[in-house]
Amino acid sequence: AGGAHTCPPVPPESLLDDIVLTHSLFLPTERFLQQLHQQYPWGHEGGLKGGPPARWEEGSGLRRKRAVLAVLLHFLETYKGLLQEEESAGKVIKELYLLIMKDTSLYHELEDEIIKLHQLVETVELKVADETPPPNKQVKPLFRHFRRIDSCLQTRVAFRGSDEIFCRVYMPDHSYVTIRSRLSASVQDILASVTEKLQYSEEQSTRGDALILVTMASSGEKAVLQPSEECVFTTLGINSHLFACTRDTFDSLVPLPEEIQVVPGDTEIHRAEPEDVANHLTAFHWELFRCIHELEFVDYVFHGERGRRETANLELLLQRCSEVQHWVGTELLLCEGLGKRAHLLKKLIKIAAICKQNQDMLSFYAIVIGLNNAAVSRLRLTWEKLPGKFKNLFRKFENLTDPCRNHKTYREVLAKMKPPLIPFVPLILKDLTFLHEGSKTLLDGLVNVEKLHCIAEKVRTVRKYRSRPLCLELEASPAQLQTKAYVRQLRVIDNQNLLFELSYKLEPGSQ
Repeated sequence: AGGAHTCPPVPPESLLDDIVLTHSLFLPTERFLQQLHQQYPWGHEGGLKGGPPARWEEGSGLRRKRAVLAVLLHFLETYKGLLQEEESAGKVIKELYLLIMKDTSLYHELEDEIIKLHQLVETVELKVADETPPPNKQVKPLFRHFRRIDSCLQTRVAFRGSDEIFCRVYMPDHSYVTIRSRLSASVQDILASVTEKLQYSEEQSTRGDALILVTMASSGEKAVLQPSEECVFTTLGINSHLFACTRDTFDSLVPLPEEIQVVPGDTEIHRAEPEDVANHLTAFHWELFRCIHELEFVDYVFHGERGRRETANLELLLQRCSEVQHWVGTELLLCEGLGKRAHLLKKLIKIAAICKQNQDMLSFYAIVIGLNNAAVSRLRLTWEKLPGKFKNLFRKFENLTDPCRNHKTYREVLAKMKPPLIPFVPLILKDLTFLHEGSKTLLDGLVNVEKLHCIAEKVRTVRKYRSRPLCLELEASPAQLQTKAYVRQLRVIDNQNLLFELSYKLEPGSQ
């Protein structure tokens, strides 16, 4: 195997897991399952589509059946709910399942495996294209949809491409239409829904006034989305919005006014205890982290054949990480009094410390990065008022998050932690990208097993971090619910220019 990154030899017991986790790099799911279908030794009654594809050696049937069953069981156990999004894969599995069930009376030795297979197929609830569609699902909220308190307090569950969400699409005059859309909807589908809501005539479309879909950031940066792009909702920036306009009006588009009031005023963070804020951050981030399927890490970096729709949960966690970073700067820079701001700075460092104790390294990292934002770090007078104990503590935090020697200090600290823990997820993606770019997937037409093992080992660390449940005792008092709602729907400024403006107003002469 090539590449700068080397892994230990592949143990035989993990080879099956390596293949199941990484097969999309070299073989699409449907073809992988078809290969499995072809490898199954057909029973005495023949297969579903005629006789056996080849002549098996005498006595090899049971061994081969057991081998195929082992792969199929591991595949179903790993993929679970993801298969509901892949109708073609579901169809192949059902064909293989029916074929295997025919052997139940002939091969009593396979009884345990066949019972487990039956349970897994039932659990996954596989769909086939010609089956009746399920009843209308409940519409799921993303982070900032309508800021409904009842939605934000619900326990987060994993998103799938077929899930429906509400979304606002804005016009150049900042009016908007609300559409109901599948998470995996293409830009073309979204525009069709907008057109229907606006009763936009076909005549206008043929005149060249057809609508385009544009993403607009709070900074004014904008980009036209291509009609074939899918699952755009989870890729939007923190305060980015979707706009529908004609090509003629594209240049005149301006961002919405800041959603957050850039005027002084106490938010919940000034009233809440650091322990409560930190614990609610950890609890929420654990929910988001638990929603991410292991295979999303592979698909995000290696662009598997399922496309972006199956990385929605990972993208939402990455959005949240960025949101927490900007939340730190927003709260500090909207706090006008010097003494009060220094007290808030101390509180944020305390929150970071408690998150570290909770083994929530995602929140810890995000807060430290937020405090190192140039608009915050230049507030010399504020930092000078910080007690020496907290200055020293923050220096230690900076050392822990220092990227030197490939984040050596952080990796050493993480290696000593036992599950449950929430890692700094962007670093896992960075490692996977390095593994991908450092060596080829195929060498002389053969699969690079060492590379696949290294990738699978990295993904298995996620499995280890989540191998035990997180147990945080959180009260259900009105005050706690208020803190919980605040933490789960942070209002932030992500426009760096605006953050600098606020910073210079507070301390014009600081460097």
